[in-house]
Amino acid sequence: MIVDMAIYCDGVRETISGDISDAFAAARRSGDCFTWIGMHEPTKEEFDLVTDELELHPLAVEDAVHAHQRPKLERYDDTLFVVLKPLLYVEESSDIEAGEINLFLGGDFVITVRHGQANSLAGVRRRVESDPDLLAAGPAGVLYAICDEVVDTYAHISHEIELDIIALEHRVFSREQADVTADIYALKREVLEFRSAQDPLVPVLEEIVKGRVPLCAGTTDQFRDVLDHLLRVDSQVDSHNELLTNALTAHLALVGSEQNKVAMQQNADMRKISSWAALIAVPTMIAGIYGMNFDHMPELHWLLGYPLSLIAMVIAVVIVHRLLRKSGWL
Repeated sequence: MIVDMAIYCDGVRETISGDISDAFAAARRSGDCFTWIGMHEPTKEEFDLVTDELELHPLAVEDAVHAHQRPKLERYDDTLFVVLKPLLYVEESSDIEAGEINLFLGGDFVITVRHGQANSLAGVRRRVESDPDLLAAGPAGVLYAICDEVVDTYAHISHEIELDIIALEHRVFSREQADVTADIYALKREVLEFRSAQDPLVPVLEEIVKGRVPLCAGTTDQFRDVLDHLLRVDSQVDSHNELLTNALTAHLALVGSEQNKVAMQQNADMRKISSWAALIAVPTMIAGIYGMNFDHMPELHWLLGYPLSLIAMVIAVVIVHRLLRKSGWL
Protein backbone atom coordinates (compact mmCIF):
# COMPACT_ATOMS: atom_id res chain seq x y z
CA MET A 1 0.00 0.00 0.00
CA ILE A 2 1.05 3.61 -0.57
CA VAL A 3 1.86 5.22 2.79
CA ASP A 4 2.78 8.71 1.59
CA MET A 5 3.22 10.51 -1.70
CA ALA A 6 4.49 14.04 -2.27
CA ILE A 7 6.41 16.35 -4.57
CA TYR A 8 9.24 18.55 -3.25
CA CYS A 9 10.00 21.76 -5.10
CA ASP A 10 12.21 24.56 -3.78
CA GLY A 11 12.06 23.20 -0.25
CA VAL A 12 8.25 23.02 -0.23
CA ARG A 13 6.14 19.88 0.02
CA GLU A 14 3.20 19.49 -2.33
CA THR A 15 0.90 16.62 -1.45
CA ILE A 16 -0.58 14.79 -4.44
CA SER A 17 -4.22 13.85 -4.15
CA GLY A 18 -4.42 11.93 -7.41
CA ASP A 19 -2.79 8.67 -8.49
CA ILE A 20 0.89 7.91 -9.09
CA SER A 21 0.77 9.08 -12.69
CA ASP A 22 -0.49 12.47 -11.54
CA ALA A 23 2.41 12.73 -9.08
CA PHE A 24 5.09 12.11 -11.71
CA ALA A 25 3.37 14.33 -14.25
CA ALA A 26 3.19 17.19 -11.75
CA ALA A 27 6.87 16.79 -10.85
CA ARG A 28 7.92 16.91 -14.51
CA ARG A 29 5.86 20.03 -15.12
CA SER A 30 7.40 21.77 -12.12
CA GLY A 31 10.98 21.44 -13.38
CA ASP A 32 13.62 21.11 -10.64
CA CYS A 33 11.57 18.89 -8.32
CA PHE A 34 11.47 15.29 -7.22
CA THR A 35 8.73 12.88 -6.19
CA TRP A 36 8.94 10.69 -3.09
CA ILE A 37 6.51 7.79 -2.90
CA GLY A 38 6.57 5.64 0.21
CA MET A 39 5.09 2.12 0.10
CA HIS A 40 4.71 -0.57 2.75
CA GLU A 41 4.68 -4.24 1.72
CA PRO A 42 3.00 -3.61 -1.65
CA THR A 43 1.60 -6.40 -3.75
CA LYS A 44 2.93 -6.92 -7.26
CA GLU A 45 -0.25 -5.40 -8.69
CA GLU A 46 0.18 -2.27 -6.56
CA PHE A 47 3.83 -1.92 -7.51
CA ASP A 48 3.06 -2.39 -11.19
CA LEU A 49 1.68 1.16 -11.16
CA VAL A 50 5.17 2.45 -10.29
CA THR A 51 6.90 -0.01 -12.62
CA ASP A 52 4.87 1.02 -15.63
CA GLU A 53 5.46 4.71 -14.95
CA LEU A 54 9.24 4.55 -14.36
CA GLU A 55 10.08 1.41 -16.38
CA LEU A 56 12.01 -0.13 -13.49
CA HIS A 57 14.15 -3.19 -14.06
CA PRO A 58 12.17 -6.43 -13.51
CA LEU A 59 14.89 -7.99 -11.32
CA ALA A 60 14.93 -4.99 -8.98
CA VAL A 61 11.13 -4.97 -8.89
CA GLU A 62 11.08 -8.65 -7.95
CA ASP A 63 13.57 -8.02 -5.13
CA ALA A 64 11.54 -5.08 -3.83
CA VAL A 65 8.22 -6.95 -3.82
CA HIS A 66 9.42 -10.22 -2.32
CA ALA A 67 12.13 -8.72 -0.02
CA HIS A 68 14.57 -11.01 1.88
CA GLN A 69 17.61 -9.34 0.30
CA ARG A 70 20.92 -8.46 1.87
CA PRO A 71 22.07 -4.80 1.91
CA LYS A 72 23.37 -3.92 -1.54
CA LEU A 73 23.66 -1.20 -4.19
CA GLU A 74 22.91 -1.91 -7.84
CA ARG A 75 22.67 0.28 -10.95
CA TYR A 76 20.08 -0.23 -13.65
CA ASP A 77 20.67 2.36 -16.40
CA ASP A 78 19.85 5.70 -14.74
CA THR A 79 18.15 4.12 -11.73
CA LEU A 80 19.89 3.31 -8.47
CA PHE A 81 18.55 0.36 -6.44
CA VAL A 82 19.58 0.23 -2.77
CA VAL A 83 18.60 -2.32 -0.11
CA LEU A 84 18.91 -1.56 3.60
CA LYS A 85 18.15 -3.77 6.61
CA PRO A 86 16.69 -1.70 9.47
CA LEU A 87 16.49 -3.40 12.87
CA LEU A 88 14.04 -3.24 15.76
CA TYR A 89 15.14 -4.09 19.32
CA VAL A 90 12.48 -5.70 21.55
CA GLU A 91 13.43 -4.83 25.13
CA GLU A 92 11.14 -7.40 26.78
CA SER A 93 12.85 -10.37 25.11
CA SER A 94 16.14 -8.80 23.91
CA ASP A 95 15.23 -10.00 20.42
CA ILE A 96 16.25 -8.19 17.24
CA GLU A 97 13.69 -8.06 14.45
CA ALA A 98 14.96 -7.25 10.97
CA GLY A 99 12.98 -5.31 8.38
CA GLU A 100 13.90 -4.24 4.88
CA ILE A 101 13.89 -0.99 2.93
CA ASN A 102 14.23 -1.04 -0.84
CA LEU A 103 14.93 2.29 -2.55
CA PHE A 104 14.67 3.20 -6.21
CA LEU A 105 16.36 6.53 -6.93
CA GLY A 106 16.52 8.56 -10.10
CA GLY A 107 17.20 12.16 -10.94
CA ASP A 108 13.65 13.23 -10.03
CA PHE A 109 12.13 10.43 -7.98
CA VAL A 110 12.55 8.32 -4.85
CA ILE A 111 10.53 5.13 -4.29
CA THR A 112 10.83 3.54 -0.86
CA VAL A 113 9.41 0.06 -0.34
CA ARG A 114 9.39 -0.99 3.30
CA HIS A 115 8.88 -4.49 4.73
CA GLY A 116 8.42 -5.24 8.43
CA GLN A 117 7.83 -2.89 11.34
CA ALA A 118 11.37 -1.54 11.78
CA ASN A 119 11.88 2.14 10.82
CA SER A 120 8.56 3.50 9.58
CA LEU A 121 10.41 6.35 7.75
CA ALA A 122 7.81 8.85 8.95
CA GLY A 123 10.45 10.49 11.13
CA VAL A 124 12.92 10.52 8.24
CA ARG A 125 10.40 12.25 6.00
CA ARG A 126 9.76 14.90 8.66
CA ARG A 127 13.51 15.42 9.03
CA VAL A 128 14.01 15.84 5.30
CA GLU A 129 11.06 18.22 5.02
CA SER A 130 12.46 20.40 7.81
CA ASP A 131 16.01 20.55 6.38
CA PRO A 132 16.40 22.74 3.27
CA ASP A 133 19.88 21.34 2.56
CA LEU A 134 18.57 17.76 2.39
CA LEU A 135 15.69 18.82 0.15
CA ALA A 136 18.11 20.69 -2.07
CA ALA A 137 20.17 17.50 -2.43
CA GLY A 138 17.11 15.76 -3.89
CA PRO A 139 16.95 11.94 -3.96
CA ALA A 140 20.54 11.71 -2.68
CA GLY A 141 19.51 13.69 0.40
CA VAL A 142 16.66 11.27 1.04
CA LEU A 143 19.01 8.29 0.72
CA TYR A 144 21.46 9.90 3.13
CA ALA A 145 18.71 10.63 5.70
CA ILE A 146 17.43 7.04 5.55
CA CYS A 147 20.95 5.55 5.84
CA ASP A 148 21.72 7.88 8.74
CA GLU A 149 18.53 6.83 10.55
CA VAL A 150 19.24 3.12 10.01
CA VAL A 151 22.83 3.41 11.25
CA ASP A 152 21.75 5.48 14.28
CA THR A 153 19.34 2.65 15.13
CA TYR A 154 22.24 0.20 14.81
CA ALA A 155 24.21 2.25 17.35
CA HIS A 156 21.29 2.24 19.80
CA ILE A 157 20.81 -1.52 19.45
CA SER A 158 24.54 -2.08 19.90
CA HIS A 159 24.35 -0.22 23.23
CA GLU A 160 21.36 -2.34 24.33
CA ILE A 161 23.22 -5.54 23.43
CA GLU A 162 26.20 -4.35 25.47
CA LEU A 163 23.92 -3.95 28.50
CA ASP A 164 22.50 -7.44 27.91
CA ILE A 165 26.03 -8.88 27.79
CA ILE A 166 26.96 -7.15 31.06
CA ALA A 167 23.85 -8.62 32.69
CA LEU A 168 24.78 -12.07 31.38
CA GLU A 169 28.33 -11.75 32.72
CA HIS A 170 26.96 -10.91 36.17
CA ARG A 171 24.82 -14.05 36.01
CA VAL A 172 27.76 -16.17 34.86
CA PHE A 173 29.95 -15.13 37.81
CA SER A 174 27.18 -14.91 40.43
CA ARG A 175 27.16 -17.28 43.40
CA GLU A 176 23.96 -18.90 42.21
CA GLN A 177 25.74 -20.27 39.13
CA ALA A 178 22.47 -20.58 37.23
CA ASP A 179 22.68 -22.23 33.83
CA VAL A 180 22.77 -19.38 31.30
CA THR A 181 24.00 -21.43 28.33
CA ALA A 182 20.71 -21.10 26.45
CA ASP A 183 20.57 -17.33 27.09
CA ILE A 184 24.14 -16.85 25.82
CA TYR A 185 23.41 -18.83 22.67
CA ALA A 186 20.19 -16.85 22.10
CA LEU A 187 21.96 -13.49 22.44
CA LYS A 188 24.83 -14.70 20.27
CA ARG A 189 22.29 -15.61 17.58
CA GLU A 190 20.83 -12.09 17.79
CA VAL A 191 24.33 -10.61 17.42
CA LEU A 192 24.90 -12.72 14.31
CA GLU A 193 21.60 -11.48 12.88
CA PHE A 194 22.72 -7.94 13.70
CA ARG A 195 25.99 -8.52 11.86
CA SER A 196 24.22 -9.93 8.78
CA ALA A 197 22.25 -6.66 8.57
CA GLN A 198 25.01 -4.11 9.12
CA ASP A 199 28.13 -5.77 7.76
CA PRO A 200 27.10 -5.79 4.05
CA LEU A 201 26.15 -2.11 4.33
CA VAL A 202 29.83 -1.13 4.76
CA PRO A 203 30.84 -1.70 1.10
CA VAL A 204 27.64 0.04 -0.04
CA LEU A 205 28.56 3.24 1.79
CA GLU A 206 32.20 2.91 0.76
CA GLU A 207 31.08 2.80 -2.86
CA ILE A 208 29.23 6.10 -2.39
CA VAL A 209 32.02 7.76 -0.39
CA LYS A 210 34.58 6.89 -3.07
CA GLY A 211 32.51 8.89 -5.58
CA ARG A 212 31.47 5.92 -7.70
CA VAL A 213 27.77 6.82 -7.51
CA PRO A 214 27.17 9.97 -9.61
CA LEU A 215 23.69 10.51 -8.14
CA CYS A 216 25.26 11.03 -4.67
CA ALA A 217 28.22 13.14 -5.82
CA GLY A 218 27.11 16.18 -3.84
CA THR A 219 26.56 14.33 -0.56
CA THR A 220 29.78 12.34 -0.12
CA ASP A 221 30.72 14.25 3.04
CA GLN A 222 27.42 13.30 4.68
CA PHE A 223 27.79 9.68 3.64
CA ARG A 224 31.36 9.68 4.97
CA ASP A 225 29.99 10.61 8.39
CA VAL A 226 27.44 7.77 8.20
CA LEU A 227 30.19 5.34 7.18
CA ASP A 228 32.31 6.41 10.16
CA HIS A 229 29.40 5.67 12.53
CA LEU A 230 28.76 2.33 10.81
CA LEU A 231 32.41 1.26 11.11
CA ARG A 232 32.26 2.08 14.81
CA VAL A 233 29.15 -0.10 15.17
CA ASP A 234 30.84 -2.84 13.15
CA SER A 235 33.76 -2.85 15.60
CA GLN A 236 31.35 -3.00 18.54
CA VAL A 237 29.48 -5.95 17.03
CA ASP A 238 32.77 -7.85 16.65
CA SER A 239 33.53 -7.12 20.31
CA HIS A 240 30.06 -8.28 21.37
CA ASN A 241 30.50 -11.56 19.54
CA GLU A 242 33.90 -12.13 21.14
CA LEU A 243 32.59 -11.24 24.61
CA LEU A 244 29.73 -13.71 24.26
CA THR A 245 32.16 -16.43 23.18
CA ASN A 246 34.35 -15.69 26.21
CA ALA A 247 31.30 -15.61 28.51
CA LEU A 248 30.18 -19.00 27.20
CA THR A 249 33.68 -20.44 27.69
CA ALA A 250 33.86 -19.05 31.23
CA HIS A 251 30.39 -20.36 32.05
CA LEU A 252 31.19 -23.86 30.81
CA ALA A 253 34.47 -23.81 32.77
CA LEU A 254 32.66 -22.80 35.96
CA VAL A 255 29.98 -25.43 35.40
CA GLY A 256 32.70 -28.05 34.86
CA SER A 257 34.46 -26.90 38.02
CA GLU A 258 31.25 -27.21 40.04
CA GLN A 259 30.62 -30.66 38.59
CA ASN A 260 34.16 -31.71 39.55
CA LYS A 261 33.57 -30.47 43.10
CA VAL A 262 30.35 -32.44 43.31
CA ALA A 263 32.07 -35.56 41.92
CA MET A 264 34.95 -35.20 44.39
CA GLN A 265 32.51 -34.79 47.27
CA GLN A 266 30.61 -37.87 46.14
CA ASN A 267 33.85 -39.85 45.95
CA ALA A 268 34.78 -38.71 49.47
CA ASP A 269 31.36 -39.69 50.79
CA MET A 270 31.60 -43.06 49.08
CA ARG A 271 35.03 -43.71 50.66
CA LYS A 272 33.67 -42.88 54.10
CA ILE A 273 30.69 -45.17 53.61
CA SER A 274 32.96 -47.96 52.40
CA SER A 275 35.30 -47.39 55.36
CA TRP A 276 32.52 -47.67 57.93
CA ALA A 277 31.24 -50.74 56.13
CA ALA A 278 34.72 -52.28 56.45
CA LEU A 279 34.82 -51.45 60.17
CA ILE A 280 31.50 -53.12 60.72
CA ALA A 281 32.47 -56.12 58.60
CA VAL A 282 35.38 -57.12 60.92
CA PRO A 283 33.36 -57.76 64.12
CA THR A 284 30.52 -59.10 62.00
CA MET A 285 32.85 -61.74 60.57
CA ILE A 286 34.11 -62.79 64.02
CA ALA A 287 30.62 -62.84 65.48
CA GLY A 288 29.39 -64.80 62.51
CA ILE A 289 31.98 -67.49 63.06
CA TYR A 290 31.08 -67.84 66.75
CA GLY A 291 27.42 -67.68 65.93
CA MET A 292 27.63 -71.05 64.15
CA ASN A 293 26.37 -73.97 66.23
CA PHE A 294 29.49 -76.21 66.36
CA ASP A 295 29.79 -78.05 69.63
CA HIS A 296 33.28 -79.37 68.91
CA MET A 297 34.86 -75.86 68.86
CA PRO A 298 37.23 -76.00 71.88
CA GLU A 299 37.23 -72.27 72.56
CA LEU A 300 33.54 -72.42 73.35
CA HIS A 301 34.37 -74.31 76.53
CA TRP A 302 37.11 -71.90 77.67
CA LEU A 303 36.32 -69.57 80.49
CA LEU A 304 37.93 -66.62 78.68
CA GLY A 305 36.57 -67.52 75.25
CA TYR A 306 33.97 -64.77 75.00
CA PRO A 307 36.15 -62.01 76.52
CA LEU A 308 38.99 -62.94 74.16
CA SER A 309 36.68 -62.82 71.13
CA LEU A 310 35.38 -59.42 72.15
CA ILE A 311 38.91 -58.12 72.67
CA ALA A 312 39.89 -59.50 69.25
CA MET A 313 36.98 -57.63 67.68
CA VAL A 314 38.03 -54.35 69.30
CA ILE A 315 41.69 -54.77 68.33
CA ALA A 316 40.79 -55.67 64.75
CA VAL A 317 38.46 -52.66 64.45
CA VAL A 318 41.11 -50.32 65.90
CA ILE A 319 43.73 -51.58 63.46
CA VAL A 320 41.43 -51.24 60.45
CA HIS A 321 40.36 -47.78 61.62
CA ARG A 322 43.98 -46.60 61.91
CA LEU A 323 44.78 -47.97 58.45
CA LEU A 324 41.78 -46.21 56.93
CA ARG A 325 42.66 -42.94 58.69
CA LYS A 326 46.22 -43.18 57.44
CA SER A 327 45.06 -43.70 53.86
CA GLY A 328 42.71 -40.69 54.04
CA TRP A 329 39.48 -42.61 53.70
CA LEU A 330 38.27 -41.45 57.12
